Amino acid sequence: MRVAMIGTGYVGLVTGACFAEFGVTVTCVDKDEAKVARLKKGEIPIYEPGLDALVAKNVAEGRLHFTTDLPSAVPKADAVFIAVGTPSRRGDGHADLTYVFDAAKEIAQNLDGYTVIVTKSTVPVGTGRKVSEIVRQTRPDAKYDVASNPEFLREGSAIEDFMRPDRVVIGVESDRARELMRQIYRPLFLIETPMVNTSLETAELIKYAANSFLAVKITFINEIADLCEKVGADVHDVARGIGLDGRIGRKFLHPGPGYGGSCFPKDTRALVSTAQDAKAPLRIVESVVAVNDSRKKQMADRIISAAGGSLKGKRVAVLGLTFKPNTDDMREAPSLDIIPVLLKAGATVCAYDPEGMDEAEKLLPGILWAQTPYEAMKGADLVTLLTEWNQFRALDLDQVKDLLKQPIIVDLRNVYNVKDMVEAGFDYFSIGRAPGYGFSKTKKDRV
Repeated sequence: MRVAMIGTGYVGLVTGACFAEFGVTVTCVDKDEAKVARLKKGEIPIYEPGLDALVAKNVAEGRLHFTTDLPSAVPKADAVFIAVGTPSRRGDGHADLTYVFDAAKEIAQNLDGYTVIVTKSTVPVGTGRKVSEIVRQTRPDAKYDVASNPEFLREGSAIEDFMRPDRVVIGVESDRARELMRQIYRPLFLIETPMVNTSLETAELIKYAANSFLAVKITFINEIADLCEKVGADVHDVARGIGLDGRIGRKFLHPGPGYGGSCFPKDTRALVSTAQDAKAPLRIVESVVAVNDSRKKQMADRIISAAGGSLKGKRVAVLGLTFKPNTDDMREAPSLDIIPVLLKAGATVCAYDPEGMDEAEKLLPGILWAQTPYEAMKGADLVTLLTEWNQFRALDLDQVKDLLKQPIIVDLRNVYNVKDMVEAGFDYFSIGRAPGYGFSKTKKDRV
């Protein structure tokens, strides 16, 4: 079995490497010559735990290849996967399908024999039909089918998600295409992975519906957290109490500063736009988008409040910049909304992230950069945790207190226990829990 993967971004590179591990011969194609050159040298352009070793292994064993030459890769392939970017289109929230349609046309020009063209990118309902139309117009003689095979990879655990998925969704309209896709995913049958075989439109909608539902859960618990603060409840106990209900489930019930990343923000917007165009508006998802956008900005106000209402002339240490741990992805990270507000309020910001600083430096001008979390905290008036990296979960609290001018921590990921932080002498602010004060709340008593 031979596969061509068009695009070596997060989805394309992970999927290509994992297919190669299944025993498929995979050629990953990208127009970016510099990126392909790096990949050929064994350099991985993204951070994903275990991906470098997986790529190196399958390159060495001759199953994984990289090229800029699409015309050489497509004719040999039994299936061609489109894994290019589908960013939000400016102005209306729709997914920008320019790269998908350009790829479809180029693939069509180079088809040789029966081929299944698979959209792996997250695409709105109806995209598969348009891809088929483009191929038909470009090559009326081509023998092909179009399939939809959405990805469900979580950054930071993508390889495990691919190898042991909750399900595989395949939207096809011919038995031939269905059988070919079945052969590609044959190793997953050994672990009895559920296969959802359905239509093109249904497969496309499953992806958007899944991500939007998870976004709803995140936003729901964030609003419950706000209510908990007002009525004196503990959001973690609430989350546990509802999450143990099998109908609800425990995942995605952790409060925080709002969702970010490459999927949830753009996918919820795209689903809202699709639904509005179809005159079947999704009011719940519309509200989720609006609430999440405002929430990230509100987090800056929490930090300012913890500092006594003003940041003018103060130094803030920021731990974590990426939208989640175990990735270098800065797309729509809460830090991109929070830090500019802190700067505008007059603060000096010194930040540290284990993997995201190279990318963050391009997006967050005007801040200082530290090489360790402790360096970031030296001389700061307070520290805030924006991303729950493991190395932030067991900070030396005595050292932290010595480094800070005042022992104030604003933990927007609820990494620490309130009682423990109070006993350690910190003024500790978190999400959905009552603030904990390690010393008197009155300003005159603070030393």
